[in-house]
Amino acid sequence: MNPQAEALNTIIKEKSSQVYDLLSEKGKAIFFPKKGILGQTAEAKGTKINATIGAAIEDDGSPMRLESIAEKINMDPSLVFPYAPSFGRPDLRAKWKSMIYDKNPGLAGVNLSLPVVTNALTHGISMAGYMFLDAGDEVIVPDLFWGNYNLTLANAYGANLVKFNTFKNNKFDLDAFESKLNEGVIGKKVIILNFPNNPSGYTPTDAEQNSIVEIIKAAAEKGNKIVTITDDAYFGLVYEDGIARESIFTPLCQLHENVLAIKIDGATKEDYVWGFRVGFITYGMKGADAELYSALEAKTAGAIRGNISNSANISQSLLLEGFNSPDYAAQKAAKFTIMKTRYNAVKLALTDEKFKPYFTAIPYNSGYFMCVKLADGLAGDEVRKVLIEKYSIGLISLGNVLRVAYSAVAASDVKELFEGIYEACKDCK
Repeated sequence: MNPQAEALNTIIKEKSSQVYDLLSEKGKAIFFPKKGILGQTAEAKGTKINATIGAAIEDDGSPMRLESIAEKINMDPSLVFPYAPSFGRPDLRAKWKSMIYDKNPGLAGVNLSLPVVTNALTHGISMAGYMFLDAGDEVIVPDLFWGNYNLTLANAYGANLVKFNTFKNNKFDLDAFESKLNEGVIGKKVIILNFPNNPSGYTPTDAEQNSIVEIIKAAAEKGNKIVTITDDAYFGLVYEDGIARESIFTPLCQLHENVLAIKIDGATKEDYVWGFRVGFITYGMKGADAELYSALEAKTAGAIRGNISNSANISQSLLLEGFNSPDYAAQKAAKFTIMKTRYNAVKLALTDEKFKPYFTAIPYNSGYFMCVKLADGLAGDEVRKVLIEKYSIGLISLGNVLRVAYSAVAASDVKELFEGIYEACKDCK
């Protein structure tokens, strides 16, 4: 094993043997290279003639660039064209960390890692898999989960996704979650919690979230070492009272020395910049200190460097400009109002009793989506195809469930959408 990896492992073992035991073999072996090319480049910074950088420089010292591209971008070229660090831009990392605290007041006074920039959330989840999953490891997920976990975790790292029933009596199925978490022997456990959930559009109530946390705490007290991966892709888009407003990462990162909480989030959905591909991975754990976090950040940045080198500089720079704008909060609030108006239009449309013999809504209260469960005898893919061919409506079929992305539907079109589902169901029945 590389001595730089060994050095990081020594720190992690000394600070938390639990975290070391949770690392995958890849996670134990990875490191961020402070020697070699990167180290030599750092040592040469500030020299009069610097021939270490793997980029081209104009004679005036600015980044070399094509005017046909540069003239389209009203930003300092140094914020656009050079590589960003594999850890991400330091200013953006610091800003996002401060925003995490602002959005989650329960974190006041809690020590967290500095977020590491990922190429949005899919890459963040993949890097969490790199760090903590070996072939054959189980990942606990609800039976309603984002299908890309199959590629990022199961296909890429050989993990097994084990499912628990998501809902019982129109509530989060706490019993199913507890049963699945405590299945098998005491040992390493990995959980993904995605709220608001894709595809269902559900966030637990305050009481349900407290119960989920207590279930995890009880499992940790039994001796289980637990990784909780919080997929916060749709964080902040909560439309009802009594629903958990703070990320479940907030209580989990303060819960127990056997629980490592990993927050995967980003601007993609929160700030409506899907193509920017900027996400973050942040660590939190009871009793953790800056040295432990620094070692985890270095390993994560090493995994990123060995995977994509670094995330795009221009996207990070644009986001930082946006976050620092005096208009940012008002603009974000305006978009939230649009999303909530669409959500309310869905709620209103589904009050029509005529739909019940054909489909019913799965619990939803937040995010981009909601789902309807089709009545017995109706096949989701058949209904989906009829919707396209006869009613010019596009939805996603998940077996006998149809996912409705109302985030992409004008409120004025929502009634027509559900009327179309109704008519297509009648056609197929």
